Amino acid sequence: MDQRPDAAPGLPDEVFPRFAFEGAPVGLACLSGPDRRILAANPALAALLGTDPATLRGRSLADLDHPQGSGTSPDLAGEAWLRRADGSPIRVRLRAGPERDGCRIVAVEAVADAAAEARQTHSEQTHLALASAGLGEWSWSPADGRVVLSDRAAAILGYPAGATPPWAGLQEMVSRDDLDRLRATVQDAVAKAIPYAVEMRVRRANDGQEAWISARGQATLAPDGTLTGMIGVLQDVTAREEARRALHDREQRLRVATTVAALGIFEWHVLDDQSIWENERMWEIFRRRPQDGTISMREFFRTVVHPEDKVAFRRSVAAALHGDGVLHATTRIRRPDDEGGEVWRTIEMAGRFERDGPAGLPRRLIGVVADITDRTLAAERQSLLIRELHHRVKNTLATVQAIVGSTARTASSIDSFYEAFVGRIMSLAHTHSVLTEDVWQTASLRGLLENELRPYADGEMRAGSGGRIELDGPAVDLPSEIAVPIGMAIHELTTNAAKYGALSNRSGRVRIRWSVEPGADRPRLRFHWQESGGPAVAPPTRQGFGSRLLQRVLTTQVQAEVATDYAPGGLVLTMLAPLPARNAALNPLATL
Repeated sequence: MDQRPDAAPGLPDEVFPRFAFEGAPVGLACLSGPDRRILAANPALAALLGTDPATLRGRSLADLDHPQGSGTSPDLAGEAWLRRADGSPIRVRLRAGPERDGCRIVAVEAVADAAAEARQTHSEQTHLALASAGLGEWSWSPADGRVVLSDRAAAILGYPAGATPPWAGLQEMVSRDDLDRLRATVQDAVAKAIPYAVEMRVRRANDGQEAWISARGQATLAPDGTLTGMIGVLQDVTAREEARRALHDREQRLRVATTVAALGIFEWHVLDDQSIWENERMWEIFRRRPQDGTISMREFFRTVVHPEDKVAFRRSVAAALHGDGVLHATTRIRRPDDEGGEVWRTIEMAGRFERDGPAGLPRRLIGVVADITDRTLAAERQSLLIRELHHRVKNTLATVQAIVGSTARTASSIDSFYEAFVGRIMSLAHTHSVLTEDVWQTASLRGLLENELRPYADGEMRAGSGGRIELDGPAVDLPSEIAVPIGMAIHELTTNAAKYGALSNRSGRVRIRWSVEPGADRPRLRFHWQESGGPAVAPPTRQGFGSRLLQRVLTTQVQAEVATDYAPGGLVLTMLAPLPARNAALNPLATL
């Protein structure tokens, strides 16, 4: 059978994740075939038997039976005696999971000595005695229609010791909502000659307070089937019912809280590798339907977790298994998108492993999952904007310096210098203002270009004007989600041209053309920036932050296709970007 790198030797990777199998603190073995041959054994089992996993591999489980015992049971359950490597016997308890892909996982744990087992038996008897406390006996005879109560039963119902109330009187104490159910239950049990159990609310005879009572009983019948009476026990379960209701209320509050916090709740049963999703948010996070079923940990690790995150996720699970049982992991997952494709989302997973005992096998993982994709992207955008802020401040200062130099070379007097300089600085400030307006506003592409390039123009910027800068394209209003990144890109192109390209001397020219063309699902903006007449251009020897920013904002935020040509005659950049549709329902002004 083919093996994957994340499968233990001899263990089919479809059966059990390697990190859980190898890291389990109790003995585990993978058995196959009618002779229950060991395909794989973990270090804990090898240590229990005083050997190593490689020695156990390939041996039949029957080879390990010790003559002191009667052999392992066919269903691989219960206790057995195994032989250690030195020939000594060891008493163990076996638990087996279901057979999957020809392999059955069996847990092997050592059984405590006889004295410890006796103490355990005594402890269980003590717990049973405590659980049986608080029961009151009662009996009913049809001859007089009265119910005989023990002292404890009388106290539970609020009667004095020795009271024998009539059956009709007891029925009047039962809540109206429960009385019909009580009668139907008793009548059905009498007709079938079987015991019955029912819980009901009653009003105590002495104070009228409501209490929850658990009543168990069984009819006594004569040889001919005639009803001769009824006997049973009572128990006051008010505290238990209140605790149950309080727990239910807490669970409801938890579900409300997790719903508001958009948290998914899940359980993972380790031995069976079965997952249970407790709320709708889990299905939403993974974009699955209940009829699709949940995802096992094997499937989650193999097909859902991002390949680059598998090592870190495995380490997080292993650390929880070997540590305090608390799991906290962040990973990217693959899930379907709204258009039938697939996307990567980032999730946080937190939970705790429950064990059979302090050092026992982890039985299940209970945890929550949160989709933090938007939060992660927001943090990345914030980091990018902070870097861009520093970068733009430096570029703005460089632009101001270039404006000063350009204005000084062409000004004929102090007054003309002041007028031209102030106008260009105001134009630059206006560009920044456009980029920081309310997020629901749109920005004109031509306006962004004009206000960024006006400080370098020597006249009109329309097509065919013969000026230093020519703008040629239809009116296009950009929604803010792409106006900001495209404005940043225009600023970067302008700054680079002013520093190193066509706008760094007096003879350079920049021609920008754009058009809107139909796309598969939305219109697309085709944008063409071409420089000429500047210094000779050569591809950069390294990619600075500005170049990285230009590529990143256009490809990731605008989903644009970008091509850059560092031709000797001048830089040429072409961009093809989809234009997002505007959702009027999201506009806060629409509610005014």
